[in-house]
Amino acid sequence: MRVRALFVPICLVFPLTLFPLALFGAEKTDRFLAVDRERVQIMLQVVASDVQKYYFDAKLRGVDWNAKVAQARVKIAQAPSYDTALLEIAALFETLKDSHTSFDPPSDLFPQDYGWQFQMIGTHCYVTQVRPKSDADAKGLKPGDEILSLDGFTPARDSLNKMEYVLNVLLPQSRLQVEFRDLSAKIHKVDIVAKVRQKRAMTDLQEMTGRDAWEVRLEAEDERRLSRPQIKELNPTLMIVKLPVFYLSEIAADEMIGKARKHSSLILDLRGNPGGRETCLQDLLSGVFDRDVKIADRVTRNSKTAMAVKHKRQAPFTGQLIVLVDNRSASAAELFARVVQLEKRGTVLGDRSSGSVMESSFYNHKVGLNPMYHYAVSVSEADLIMTDGQSLERLGVTPDEIVLPVAADLASGRDPVLARAAEIAGATLSPEQAAKLFPYQWPRQ
Repeated sequence: MRVRALFVPICLVFPLTLFPLALFGAEKTDRFLAVDRERVQIMLQVVASDVQKYYFDAKLRGVDWNAKVAQARVKIAQAPSYDTALLEIAALFETLKDSHTSFDPPSDLFPQDYGWQFQMIGTHCYVTQVRPKSDADAKGLKPGDEILSLDGFTPARDSLNKMEYVLNVLLPQSRLQVEFRDLSAKIHKVDIVAKVRQKRAMTDLQEMTGRDAWEVRLEAEDERRLSRPQIKELNPTLMIVKLPVFYLSEIAADEMIGKARKHSSLILDLRGNPGGRETCLQDLLSGVFDRDVKIADRVTRNSKTAMAVKHKRQAPFTGQLIVLVDNRSASAAELFARVVQLEKRGTVLGDRSSGSVMESSFYNHKVGLNPMYHYAVSVSEADLIMTDGQSLERLGVTPDEIVLPVAADLASGRDPVLARAAEIAGATLSPEQAAKLFPYQWPRQ
């Protein structure tokens, strides 16, 4: 099944040699059965074919794809474990160095909840959230602590997404050795144990019953909960919208813009927003412009077409617009912010965005019968060239004003970025008050 989106998958961007398997304790002693090896070879053949057929650049950025696929096939044949074999497919995709072209392997039957969140802010990696009563909480990890290393790897702005791909998708870990510096500048080394929840192997999504079907339903409901926009109408002057993802329907987008029109200023918080549907991006942009606007040129393998926004009959929001972004703002979120900049429609605040901007399609596949393994591939089918002639891929959006929280802000529960945006809008909102408007929501365990 093919699904097109402006959404950055958890992807692989930088060399796998930075992450030797032994670093994450991934060399397993379990037997690698011939039937499992054959399944991985089938996955390789299918996803490599998808890239060759659909990738936006017919020359695949100069990569000798057939030769790389042949090398991966040999390495899978020699791989000592199932994990190392899957890693070879991921390494193949890395050669394209493309944020939206990645391999999504079969889900782990033992998913991990590490119990804490971290993020690059400027050039430093900080703990941003710690789940109460988690092992991370018990080991003394706190928001504002600076992460110096994870299992020996030093996080950096240009490779953190790679590390998260390894930890969350390729090789989930039961424990992580964390070295961090607390607010007093004291350095600690702790082993943090992840919470592991066993899942059953699925035969087919359409055939699920009982507990398996209930689990999938709960996960879907939780996903919807976390993706809902949050709106705060502080006074007649200011409305603030926290948009976790670009998944609004046209009706919902119009309703949101209708509320915004009652206010003279709108702050759209896209921090942490990984993108989403192109239609949602267009609906929201049409809601803040009173004219047609070009987003970018969509450059595909065979054509170059304009991606544009048509002015709607419904009156748009014409007041002051402020957009917030950070290092986790990606894809459609970056496009929205950059269009606002280029068209001089508003002000962008925060940290430089992810630089993960392509148009991709997801291709879902399955292999095996009982159990059945579901896997997928995301393939970039278009590069997006903005009206200034540049692509945002690997570049990102540089805010008009850089505003970053420091360690003490994270530790004390302050949001100076949103507070500064409110100040620009002529409202009074302290960093402490700003942080309480949209408290972090943990996924269901």
